[in-house]
Amino acid sequence: MKFARFTADGKTHMGVVNGEVIREIVGDLFTGWEYTGNVFSRQEVTLLAPLVPNEIIGIGANYVAKREQLPNVLPEIPVFFFKPSSSVIGPEAEIVIPAGIDKVKFESELAVVIGKEAKNVPESDVWQYVFGYTVANDVTAPQFFHPDGHWTIGKSFDTFTPLGPVIETELNPSSVWVKARLNGVEKQNSPTELMIIPISKMIAYLTSVMTLKPGDVILTGSPVGAELVGAGDVIECEIAEIGTLRNTFVTARERAKTC
Repeated sequence: MKFARFTADGKTHMGVVNGEVIREIVGDLFTGWEYTGNVFSRQEVTLLAPLVPNEIIGIGANYVAKREQLPNVLPEIPVFFFKPSSSVIGPEAEIVIPAGIDKVKFESELAVVIGKEAKNVPESDVWQYVFGYTVANDVTAPQFFHPDGHWTIGKSFDTFTPLGPVIETELNPSSVWVKARLNGVEKQNSPTELMIIPISKMIAYLTSVMTLKPGDVILTGSPVGAELVGAGDVIECEIAEIGTLRNTFVTARERAKTC
């Protein structure tokens, strides 16, 4: 099932996507919802990020280029980082390059949406706590990384976490390909089997440290091929089973002129 969040008639709605039709729903996405009977055409709505995350947790450097490069021993402490919910935007929204720099980096990723509170969950049980999946672009300004290795500022600017176009609940995350096209040219195209730390281990580890809650979003890492881009570039992050997340990069000055 595909869930979307969208605007129509000046209001924000939630709905279930079926082809070119969106059936409106009301209620809590994670605990209980129902159809309202209202139906929208995709052509008449503007898609938003499919949820407003509770927390956003990313993992760094989690892909290899080919299977032979997968390590025999996994890192004892994975490299995780947080991103603020204020960085979230939806499909077609502009990604703003911060003042003072000319380029930022795109990173196409599979994002996991947590559906139930989870603490100290064994790896074998983590899938019971996953609500669904969406596409993410973990936009990064490496110029703002701290010399000691801290990434927070470089990951946290407004517009730096595009999500969408939908949350897909019926997906086998081990058999999808994460792709990205820059101005129509393919830059990333890797199966999730090239992840260094698998999703199940990722979630189990996080629950040993913190309590994950419904609406938390986990960014699972970006394949080889991400690169720096500038104003005017168009990035399309795609996972075929979920959809395509398309955004355009603009400078902070350009954004200010349109606001």
